[in-house]
Amino acid sequence: MKIKFIVPAICVIASLTIMAFSVRKSHVTVYLIGDSTMADYANNYEPGKDYMKTRYPVTGWGQVFQQFLVKDSLQKVNKLIKTHSALVDDRARGGRSTRAFFQEGRWRAVYENLKKDDLVLMQFGHNDGAENMTERYVTIEGYKEFLRLFVSQTRSKGAIPIILTPVARNYPWKDGKLQNVHGLYDQAAKDVAKELNVMFIDLNKKSMDFFTKKGETFSAENYFMNFPAGKYEAYPDGQKDNTHFQTKGAIEVARLVFEGMKELNATIKN
Repeated sequence: MKIKFIVPAICVIASLTIMAFSVRKSHVTVYLIGDSTMADYANNYEPGKDYMKTRYPVTGWGQVFQQFLVKDSLQKVNKLIKTHSALVDDRARGGRSTRAFFQEGRWRAVYENLKKDDLVLMQFGHNDGAENMTERYVTIEGYKEFLRLFVSQTRSKGAIPIILTPVARNYPWKDGKLQNVHGLYDQAAKDVAKELNVMFIDLNKKSMDFFTKKGETFSAENYFMNFPAGKYEAYPDGQKDNTHFQTKGAIEVARLVFEGMKELNATIKN
């Protein structure tokens, strides 16, 4: 009689183990690490505060990235993401450089949860070059070293690192074309990607080209945080900000990132 009960119990345990393994493998996590242009302001960014009253319409592109990783669109990046679902986990935070992100333990929190085949998209540079802000500033060589660290530790977990150049600001403009405002940090990201043979999305160029096509004034009014007083509760005096995005701008940048992922997908051999 005991055997009759033991065998089914073993089968149940085995079945549960297989099911648990299946659940773990049913999706990959796409981690986003970076600064305010990537951050998710709507997901309890400031605990206890109402996003619509205190922050809206500022929107990081990571905040709206999940909509590009739904079932149908995943078919377009099926070599990069091999599961039927992907969950965006946006860890980006305003004011963070590569060094600050690491020193505050934010990278460690990602690293400890990384699993095989997860993705880590890293976009820094906006704050690394802030020489007048010692809590943020990182030299070019320091910036490269932290990118190397994020890449190597991502790979050590069997996960996939993707380096992004920093997204463009809406300045400076010259002869109707948006220019690079990130100095050598743009090239530094490219250098590390080439050195370590890391997948790479040139978001700076993609966004400069996109905003150039739309024009300086249109981009400022529709994509960046520029609007008059009284339009939004969170900004009673209006806003003039050509770094951070309104929702439309964030969606367009997220689209550019997904476009970059599709291009990478096309380079992956079966």
